[in-house]
Amino acid sequence: MTTMDVLMLLIGFAVVWGLGVALVAAIAPRDANEPATGELAWTVGCGWFVGAFLLTLWMRVLAQIQVPFGIASIGLPLAAATGLLAWRARTLNTFRWNGAFAPLTGRTLAGWQRAIWLIILGWLAVRFALLLTEIVWRPLYAWDSWTQWGTKARVWFELRTMAPFVTASEWLQATGPSVYFDAAPHYPATVPLLQVWSAILLGRWEDTLVNLPWCLTGVTFAFAIYGYLAREGFEPVMALVGTWLVLSLPILEVHIALAGYADLAMSTYLTLAALWSLRSVRTRRWGDAAIAVLLLAACVVIKNPGKVWVAILVPSIVIAMLPRQGIRIATALFIIAICAMLVLARAEPTILGYRLHLDFEMPWRALFEAYFAFGNWNLLWYGVIAVAVLARRHLLSRELAPY
Repeated sequence: MTTMDVLMLLIGFAVVWGLGVALVAAIAPRDANEPATGELAWTVGCGWFVGAFLLTLWMRVLAQIQVPFGIASIGLPLAAATGLLAWRARTLNTFRWNGAFAPLTGRTLAGWQRAIWLIILGWLAVRFALLLTEIVWRPLYAWDSWTQWGTKARVWFELRTMAPFVTASEWLQATGPSVYFDAAPHYPATVPLLQVWSAILLGRWEDTLVNLPWCLTGVTFAFAIYGYLAREGFEPVMALVGTWLVLSLPILEVHIALAGYADLAMSTYLTLAALWSLRSVRTRRWGDAAIAVLLLAACVVIKNPGKVWVAILVPSIVIAMLPRQGIRIATALFIIAICAMLVLARAEPTILGYRLHLDFEMPWRALFEAYFAFGNWNLLWYGVIAVAVLARRHLLSRELAPY
């Protein structure tokens, strides 16, 4: 990797990141009465996810209007949009981040709090540096990233546009060279398009460097989680501890290191969509709702199961938006779930490529091991039990179970 490669990647990713930050600042700014603590980290962290999704949408548009992918055709319009959005945010005086940098640097802390802050921050920095070396030293990893994501990215980079992928039988019947096939031709294009943009910035295909967005996703997710916790009133040290707990989830780090899979994007976008939905419920501002909808839309086109996850999340958002109807909605959904279970017990429908059937033989041991014995969740489910016990008097309170 040459100095020019580094420079091009930095500029290209900065344009995408800046677009997202400018959009968030322009349409979903902090209210003047809200504290600035955490706002900078929240906006900067979420900005990457918003910008990356907008990048893939623009690349889809270019493919539809038959404009070849290139630095100019992709980057210049995004840079222009970033400038307009930043000007809009500036005229609205939404860049009110006075005092917002102090919690990020830890200058306001002293004594043992500053020591813990520096230790955790150093831990996270070293961990991300090690994850980055995993990405840049390992070629495109096998299995899904090798057979159903990277395949699309490589073809689209070479063609400088999006070509359709079909099943093997359809490919054999095709009369021209305009269609391709891989292990999952029906999978969405969002993740491969991020790899295509990386390759375009380099001017060549590199199995390792095209996966740098995975490291950026992990870093910016840390910013977003810290910013959200700080906005919720956590002290800087506790917000950083919470961020460390989230980032130390073993499977999350595995999917950063084994870059090329879509699971990391799926989980982070879904998490931020839920947090933005919660924020929009509280603020009732259209800008917050718009960002939430944008992130929910991204979940749908990252992986096919994203449609199911969004379908699960939407009822909780509806209940939060309509608390007085919460019990009625929950009861209706419970009845629908029972009916669905009865249908799945008698039928085997195939939805989104998955065969669904319920035989009432739950793998209880496997579930217990996955939640409590393996390293998948860290100590999450032990913490859930502890919180439920400690907060048992509030589990059915009006704040948690509105009626």
